[in-house]
Amino acid sequence: MNAPESLVKFNTPFEKINVNEEGVQMKDNQEILKEYLKDASAAGSDANLDLDTLLNIILPPREWVNECRTYIQYVSHTPASREDVINLQKLLDERLSARQAKESGICPIREELYAECFDEIIRQVTIDCPERGILLMRTRDEIKMTIAAYQTLYKSAVAFGMRKQTQAEKGKKELREKMESLQARKADLEKTKGDLIAKKRTIEKRIDEQRGFEKNKRKAEIDFLEYQNQHLKQFFQAIDSNKP
Repeated sequence: MNAPESLVKFNTPFEKINVNEEGVQMKDNQEILKEYLKDASAAGSDANLDLDTLLNIILPPREWVNECRTYIQYVSHTPASREDVINLQKLLDERLSARQAKESGICPIREELYAECFDEIIRQVTIDCPERGILLMRTRDEIKMTIAAYQTLYKSAVAFGMRKQTQAEKGKKELREKMESLQARKADLEKTKGDLIAKKRTIEKRIDEQRGFEKNKRKAEIDFLEYQNQHLKQFFQAIDSNKP
């Protein structure tokens, strides 16, 4: 049976019979590691831990399902030679080239392959010196936590940007509708203004005509009264001249 490809060196896979027991065992292994780290910090280098258990904690066995059967594969406990390290480097370059990983920038394929390479290096170092392996494991986990934090921050920023963009689009639509409403109102007001100006001109024209008519009427009355006054003066003068 073909196991999934990995740069980490594993033992021969075998079929897993009881799935629940292994899960419980791994949980217990995590507790053992916590106690070991606590004892190591308190007692210096006097704390000891079985190498097999430590490797299984640092590099947990991988599982997969094939034809309704669950298989498990534990990491190899064989020490690495200088030739193994050289082969690891060549294999890494071959996998990067075969899977067309990007040489720079964000590339999930390159990240995955280098993570597998780092795990293999941790395996090799742990076999020679468990304390270094634990330190490298903590470094690896811290890096993963940092990357996960950046990914969460990036997703939050993208979601925030999308929300702001949606709000901006919504606000833009509302402003456009408000602008169209104001333009329509402006057109109505302009029309009302034109009607009022026309009405004003009509009223002013009518007032001017009425004023001119009244002025002419008064002028005619004044002329008539002056005419009568003149004739009355002449009449009274004629009467005075005819008196004895």
